[in-house]
Amino acid sequence: MFSHVMVGTSDIERSKQFYDAVLGTLGAGEPIRNNAKTGHARLFYRHNGGLFCVSEPINDGIVSFANGGTIGFRCESPEQVHLFHDVAIAHGGESIENPPGIRDTPMGTLYLAYVRDPDGNKLCALHRPQA
Repeated sequence: MFSHVMVGTSDIERSKQFYDAVLGTLGAGEPIRNNAKTGHARLFYRHNGGLFCVSEPINDGIVSFANGGTIGFRCESPEQVHLFHDVAIAHGGESIENPPGIRDTPMGTLYLAYVRDPDGNKLCALHRPQA
C-alpha cells in the first residue's frame, strides 16, 4: 500500500545519527543522502522493500510531527523491540506510553514499544507473535 514514509527534521545530522543507530537495529544500512532541487538535505533509508525518508522541510517551515500519527517498524522478536527502544533512547529519543511489552489490541496480541525521535515523531517497534 505504501511507497514510502517521510518525516521532517530541523537537524539533519542529529537525525542521521539517531536513525542510523535505530534503523540499524532492524538491519537497515547507510542512507542515500540527497539534496532536493531547493538545496534541502534528505536521507533515504532502504530495507526489505521499504523506504523511510528524513528531510529538511522543503517549504522552510517549522518542523512538526503529526499529532495522533505513528510510524510502525516491524521487528522479528521481542528482543529486537527492546533493542530498537533502548537504542532510540540512547541516541536522543524519548520513551513514551508504557514500557516495551505485550499489548492486547483489536489486531491481536502484539509486543511493542513507543518512542519519539529528537524532532518529536512518534515511532513504534512492533513484533506480532505467531499464533
